Amino acid sequence: MGERARLSAVDLRDMIVDDGSWESLDTSIVRPAVTSDGDDRAYAADLARARERSGSDESVITGTGLIGGRRAAIVLSEFGFLGGSIGRDAGSRIVDAVGRATREGLPLIALPASGGTRMQEGTAAFLQMVAITGAVTAHKAAGLPYLVYLRHPTTGGVFASWGSLGHVTWAQSGALVGFLGPRVYEGLYGEPFPDGVQTAENLVRTTVVDDVVEPEALAGRLSSVLRLLALHESPKQSNTVDAPRPTPGQVVDAEDAWASVLATREPRRAGLIEFLARGDSAALSDAGPLRFALSSFGGHVALVVGYDRLSQENGELPGPRHLREARRAIMAAGDLSIPIVTIIDTPGAELSVVAEEGGLAAQIARCTVELIKVPVPTVSVMLGQGAGGAALALFPADLRVARADAWLSPLPPEGASLIVHRDLDHADEMAARQGILAGRLAAQGMVDVIVDADSDADALAGIREAIGRYLASSPTPDPRARTRVPAADAR
Repeated sequence: MGERARLSAVDLRDMIVDDGSWESLDTSIVRPAVTSDGDDRAYAADLARARERSGSDESVITGTGLIGGRRAAIVLSEFGFLGGSIGRDAGSRIVDAVGRATREGLPLIALPASGGTRMQEGTAAFLQMVAITGAVTAHKAAGLPYLVYLRHPTTGGVFASWGSLGHVTWAQSGALVGFLGPRVYEGLYGEPFPDGVQTAENLVRTTVVDDVVEPEALAGRLSSVLRLLALHESPKQSNTVDAPRPTPGQVVDAEDAWASVLATREPRRAGLIEFLARGDSAALSDAGPLRFALSSFGGHVALVVGYDRLSQENGELPGPRHLREARRAIMAAGDLSIPIVTIIDTPGAELSVVAEEGGLAAQIARCTVELIKVPVPTVSVMLGQGAGGAALALFPADLRVARADAWLSPLPPEGASLIVHRDLDHADEMAARQGILAGRLAAQGMVDVIVDADSDADALAGIREAIGRYLASSPTPDPRARTRVPAADAR
């Protein structure tokens, strides 16, 4: 990390907060310095040097400010003050700021950069993490957003408490983020921690962190998210969309099944990215085969959780870690009372030893459970391919919408051919035989709305219109509707 990346709390604050809008929530630090063993002379000298070097009276600053014109509460670590460590005073300051945000109904943004607990204060400081966690938990329980931006470095108890509880968690490019700092690890175990593990980029790959965001881009990302969250609180009336009106129950002929399968595999076919680009959207994660974003459908905001075609075409298929991320996103939407839209467009889940050992089957089941029980309106969209458990995991919903040539199947047709005929030559026959097309599912009551359009643009507009009309009706979540299956005599 270079000097440019080691921004002070004030520098970063000034980058994200609208000019002239900052209001400090900090009160003066008046407690005498006391170490864990009661000898405060050396510690008092440490604190005096830290104040002089950092220009701050503690390792955190707190306040409220406008970001893109919308007020939020903000907690910022000052790493220059004893490595951003959290002692009793810093912990109390954070708890007070979080409580203020909760009482005033404000979004809360935490930007930690810390080595963890302040060692000079010992266990008394360590237990501040419990108090901070409790305050953040109460904030989230009140249905208020909690956004986290992990800076370089964030380790120890800070990462293991309030640094890991965000509804959305971003990290600074190149930041060291991990539980045990590398210097402590090497000192305890006599060897260096493996390179490349405790990095923001690796934690995005493993879905511990949602996205890497440069400090210069942070204000824009936060502003977009806060704008859509505010729109969710005060939705506008649905706008008229110039798009074909969705047609419920339209059935595509069975002989067209294989042609539809091939159409969904066309490299230039529109997918999740194009779907989000058709509306007012803010990306929360922007990498990997599974992504999520806030998006407005005619003035009604939903959390979109879906599969990205391009990542999967490049060989990165959804695995256990991605489904864990989907579950976390679904639970966050439940916390914030935001409707959920899932986008199904996948050739299937990752098939590997790593996926099996990572509990792929269990994560599919648990993701399905989260969608069945989440207490907000849900919409699932069959946008293209829908193969196997990865598709099933995002399918349960109050309303099910599909593009006319989309399909859902236990395996790709080639896999079904291998099981039944022990070859790949009967894939087209199996596609027709298994009733995989959206039209067949609509005839059986498994899909509510079919959108048939000649172009990608018209299809996406029609799907978005269907979602907007549904959300505008103030629907009541219905777990029973999410588990419906074809009747035994359905043909």
